[in-house]
Amino acid sequence: MYPLLTTCPVCGGELHAVRLACNDCHSGIDGQFTLGWIGRLSREQLEFVELMVKNRGNINSVAGDLRVAYNTARSRLDDIVAAPGYSAPPAEENGRPDRRAVLDRLAAKEISVEEAMKLLRS
Repeated sequence: MYPLLTTCPVCGGELHAVRLACNDCHSGIDGQFTLGWIGRLSREQLEFVELMVKNRGNINSVAGDLRVAYNTARSRLDDIVAAPGYSAPPAEENGRPDRRAVLDRLAAKEISVEEAMKLLRS
């Protein structure tokens, strides 16, 4: 079997399935079947999602598996979130920094402990 193609190699449009078949009894069903939100992901994005599942959602571990920086992995995840039409959560709410975002930046060593404490206290 070949990996599932989700985008048209000719025009880049979203592909849909037209036939489903059973390996056991060899019956088949013809029609137009959507791949849902997963059909909007590229092969690379599907591989990233597989790594996220393997690593139980730990982006640091995914970054390690891919041998990329944490920020690169986070950016790829943001692209995947945007593919089905979702928007990224706001970085600040009520004028306060997002606690998780600050901790992620600290884990990625983008900011110092002192800077993180200052942001979390504000």
